[in-house]
Amino acid sequence: MQTGLEVRGLSKNFGGLVVSEDISFDLPSGARKALIGPNGAGKSTFANLVTGILRPSSGTIRFDGSDIGHLDEAARVRLGIAKTFQVTTLFRRLTVRENLRLGIIERERRGFGLFRRADRDAAQEAEIDGLLSDFEMTDLADVPVENLAYGQQRLVELALTLSLKPRVLLLDEPAAGVPSSEVHLISDAIARLPEDLAVLIIEHDMDLVFRVATSIVVLVQGRILVEGTPAEVAADARVRELYLGGGHG
Repeated sequence: MQTGLEVRGLSKNFGGLVVSEDISFDLPSGARKALIGPNGAGKSTFANLVTGILRPSSGTIRFDGSDIGHLDEAARVRLGIAKTFQVTTLFRRLTVRENLRLGIIERERRGFGLFRRADRDAAQEAEIDGLLSDFEMTDLADVPVENLAYGQQRLVELALTLSLKPRVLLLDEPAAGVPSSEVHLISDAIARLPEDLAVLIIEHDMDLVFRVATSIVVLVQGRILVEGTPAEVAADARVRELYLGGGHG
């Protein structure tokens, strides 16, 4: 039985500094959950604990019922837990298609086959065509990434992460650096993600959060302040005072 991601009592200390404290959190298959909070709330630390970049001081992380606390980042990616980053991590001089091809080669651990003509693998190229279509980038397939608008680059990164075939996807500030006129590209892409994919969005752009999330967790000083629907979170006086500034009713 696939139960998704389950976090219980997760804490992280750096010496005497507590950056995450007693966090319990579920991300089942198909979830569209956002993690928000002021700067320094511990959002990135939490993401790094889930992905294995950091090890917790206490608490458990389970995936489909199995404890994964001992696994490193690479092993968790192979299990199906993937994360995008605040800054794009693409090969800028390669085309969109070439970037996606490298992602698939990495997923299939075929790095030593790079000296073969990778573009002759029909199944691989069909998968790339599917990703390009899903993200409405077919017309950009042969464009070098460095020539794309920043919002389009974020779409390439998202498609590249999807090429790893994750079951849990952490989006770390997907709209960071994206002009307001292009943010709709990100929200539209999130709306088109596979329905069974569990998605956690870590984001400061509240308009984006309220468009795509069905559940919101508010983190303050390393602890969960409140969790609920967008309407419940927007109506919470503590949230409005601490983070939303009364901007959403």
